[in-house]
Amino acid sequence: MTQPLSEDQAPVTRYDDQPTLGDIKINHNVVAGIVRLATLRIPGVAGVGGGIVDGISELFAKREADHRGVKVTEDAEDNYYVELRLIVAYGAEIGKTAYEVQVAVAKQVTAMTGKPVRKVDVIIEGVRLPAGQAEARDDDDSWPDVPATD
Repeated sequence: MTQPLSEDQAPVTRYDDQPTLGDIKINHNVVAGIVRLATLRIPGVAGVGGGIVDGISELFAKREADHRGVKVTEDAEDNYYVELRLIVAYGAEIGKTAYEVQVAVAKQVTAMTGKPVRKVDVIIEGVRLPAGQAEARDDDDSWPDVPATD
């Protein structure tokens, strides 16, 4: 007589690994939405995408704004590869912000899809002042008064 397996010995079953019930497929646009939401929660991120290439490709491909700046691919072993274009807030430490985005994206996509993220490439597209802060400008277009040295 065999003994039942304890919880820690039971084979791990993924929700999308149920061939008798049918396949579950996750559209890459859904994964891109997860990536955008995870990214925008990181301090120092001012936006995702927004580059001229994304704007042009959106016109021709009729992509929705939720997927701008995010490219998701998948290999034969069901691993995700993400390319992400960021706009960081002025004053944020770029390297630290990009690293935190990589960690958050990999963690959130894996938690929600059950599939591993093998690579998250972050491309910094620009720097933006936080909303509500005006850029410091001098209304006087002339050169500042500098004492003559001659």
